[in-house]
Amino acid sequence: MRDVRHDGSKWSNSEEDRIEISGYDPGWSAEYETESNKISAELGSNLLLEIHHIGSTAIPGMAAKPIIDILLIVHEWSERARVIQALQKLGYVYWAENPEPGRMFFVKGMPPFGARRTHHVHVFDDVAERKRRIFFRDYLRLHADTAREYMELKRRLAEQFSNDRDAYTRGKDEFIGRICAGMKN
Repeated sequence: MRDVRHDGSKWSNSEEDRIEISGYDPGWSAEYETESNKISAELGSNLLLEIHHIGSTAIPGMAAKPIIDILLIVHEWSERARVIQALQKLGYVYWAENPEPGRMFFVKGMPPFGARRTHHVHVFDDVAERKRRIFFRDYLRLHADTAREYMELKRRLAEQFSNDRDAYTRGKDEFIGRICAGMKN
């Protein structure tokens, strides 16, 4: 199995790990439930405090990358090694090169470790960032017009940056920032 590396502009597996937006799938909720049960069982209540379905697959009716995003809130950030070990047992690859300090990021199914990404797990040390992710999800659930606007932005970005996940993500930053600016701490 080959390594995945970042050359400063894109990941070495970007051609086989393309961004594709799928129509809404009501099964995404069940996929989240199944995976969250596995994660909860593996981490246990002594390590896991909360688990949330976030991202576009958590928004009813939203077209999205068919990747279930999961937010974990753990009791102690200092228990990172135990979190990494537990998620690796479930087939997750820990993204040690993640450029965001205070975040652990895990991917399941990413080429060359699988056929396609199926799940992302995010663990943040920063309480404000956790709240921001949940706020954005909840806002889109309650504001259908904004959710449609976001969905169209994602489609345009996926077409423009189909093999550049960093550019795709940066392209969403202003929109997400605008929505989250109204968030109360």
